[in-house]
Amino acid sequence: MGPLARRPSLDEWLAEAKRSCDLSATGMFLVHNGVVRGTSRSGEIVSGMDLSVDRKRLDEIVESARMMEGVTYVRAWVNEGALQVGDDIMYVVVAGDIREHVFEALQAIVRMIKSQVVREVEHRA
Repeated sequence: MGPLARRPSLDEWLAEAKRSCDLSATGMFLVHNGVVRGTSRSGEIVSGMDLSVDRKRLDEIVESARMMEGVTYVRAWVNEGALQVGDDIMYVVVAGDIREHVFEALQAIVRMIKSQVVREVEHRA
């Protein structure tokens, strides 16, 4: 996979989620689209990054997230390769019963992806 390699369609993911999850138990769909920022967390200028992905660990995280309280659907995609500012890093879609459960699940999933799945090497400008 390379930069911007075959990004999934969020519209298709949401349609799939509505077809496959228990809609009687679903009150919210939440989408996260992480992108490469032009500055690091410490404020340094960034021109891009190299991103590598542990796909097996990503699958494990998504599978375990489906068992979180109130969650009715989870799907995630992570880009890979040499990325530029503005390029997509990841998409995560979470559906669930109530806002608190869905927000909590999304935060946990993104945190695990950032700490256990991806390896980012930022390029300073």
